[in-house]
Amino acid sequence: MIVYLAARYSRRLELCGYRADLQARGYTVPARWLNGSHQLGNDGQPIGDDGEVLVEFHGQSAEAAAPLREKFATDDRDDVLAANLLIAFTEVPRTSNSRGGRHVELGIAIGARIPVVVVGPRENVFCHLPEIDHHDTWAQCLAQLASIAA
Repeated sequence: MIVYLAARYSRRLELCGYRADLQARGYTVPARWLNGSHQLGNDGQPIGDDGEVLVEFHGQSAEAAAPLREKFATDDRDDVLAANLLIAFTEVPRTSNSRGGRHVELGIAIGARIPVVVVGPRENVFCHLPEIDHHDTWAQCLAQLASIAA
């Protein structure tokens, strides 16, 4: 089974641990964003995990990074659509300064009828859809994953 993990980019390292949990159980987690260097700063510049401007784009306009932004979006969309299950890690509503890509990923999965699991608070109205499985913690989700995947 192919699982896509969706969350704020700032939680990437935490989710890499969850990816390892899933891989140890035989799941495939090919989400490219988890590999790092797949994020943009508030000014649209590609940045590394510590917020540094990637050397290829240092001193260039935000428009110079447009092809890379397109690649990030395409990678994420394609990875979601290739999945058999999307697990979305949410935040307490109205507490995050995130740009919200995880919400788009959730919407893509819902629209494509890919099963969705939410881990964390029900961040928006779509987290209340009856077909979405909900767990408060990763441990609860992981314990139920075999029945969720079925």
